[in-house]
Amino acid sequence: MSEVQFDDVRKVYDGDIVAVEGFNLDIEDGEFVTIVGPSGSGKSTLLRLLAGLEDITDGEISIGDRVVNDVPAQDRDVAMVFQNYALYPHMNVRKNMSYGLKLTSDLSKAEINERVENAAEMMGIESQLEKKPSALSGGQQQRVATGRAIVREPAVFLMDEPLSNLDAKLRAHMRTELQRLQDDLETTTVYVTHDQEEALTMSDRVVILDQGELQQVGTPDEVFNEPANLFVADFVGSPSMNFFDVRLAGNTLESEAFSYDVSGEVADRIRDRATTDDLVLGIRPEHVTFAERGDDNVISAILDVHEPVGDDNYFYLQSNDVEFRMRTMGDFAFAEGDEILVTFDESKMHIFDRNSGNNVMTDTGRTTSRTHEPTVQQT
Repeated sequence: MSEVQFDDVRKVYDGDIVAVEGFNLDIEDGEFVTIVGPSGSGKSTLLRLLAGLEDITDGEISIGDRVVNDVPAQDRDVAMVFQNYALYPHMNVRKNMSYGLKLTSDLSKAEINERVENAAEMMGIESQLEKKPSALSGGQQQRVATGRAIVREPAVFLMDEPLSNLDAKLRAHMRTELQRLQDDLETTTVYVTHDQEEALTMSDRVVILDQGELQQVGTPDEVFNEPANLFVADFVGSPSMNFFDVRLAGNTLESEAFSYDVSGEVADRIRDRATTDDLVLGIRPEHVTFAERGDDNVISAILDVHEPVGDDNYFYLQSNDVEFRMRTMGDFAFAEGDEILVTFDESKMHIFDRNSGNNVMTDTGRTTSRTHEPTVQQT
């Protein structure tokens, strides 16, 4: 069994630089979990702690039923794929893939060779075994690095931004390849990336970090549609969520841009869960829709910028000097400066408590008390 457990893990550098604070997570056997967050959030540190490349300041990490805090990296039964692939330039592909097994196992030469050839076939590089890394493309080098991990047959795969050096088209292709590989091997995989698209498309669950603190753990659907707090709502999604400063007056959300009448159920939920009258309304650009005069909760906005991107249209709108975005599909003949009437369904709204940052519309709990200012500011 290769479950992984982080129990109140803390990592401090130089006595006062906290990289990870009070991190708790249980990863199931065979699960693909992606840790995502901005630069400096602690995601690579967590991976290095699990790999044994860094010492833990406090807490425990377990693999299976064994606490591995004091277990050397080579004895943890993990295999890691790095961002820079770390291939030996003077060795051919076969030797690169077999070298670790020769050092850490008692397997015969024939057994090692069989594993290498099986892994090479799985990764589609069986014809490259006698070549050196310098003769390979970036995608082939990434396959070699992954194949080198596969031959170890570890309890846990660790991947630290392995696709970040590839171009966009190849990166998308390799995401699919890695998903197929994990489905075939059913090996517990912990994947670190700053790319939310990778996190949302590849994972069984997504772990979102900010400044060393866990913000939310959930399926890709949960973190996108039920963000626990302002940070997650702002971080997940491209383009990012629109945010409006609002106050609840009776059953009406009042902002500088509009007034929006909500149902009694929503108003009661806000009053029950919010700790302040200062609220933030969040709505994703794809959930802003066209309206007609006379409809409920119509917002009149002026089209500032129209960006057509293939079938998608990005409208940058202004309402009473408050800026927000709309994303929609189709052909449109709007010109900059035109009035556009829009609205949104309250079932797609997110209401955040300004003090705590919590999303009062979901039952997903916040894991930290630190508040977050959304990067999309309304003026």
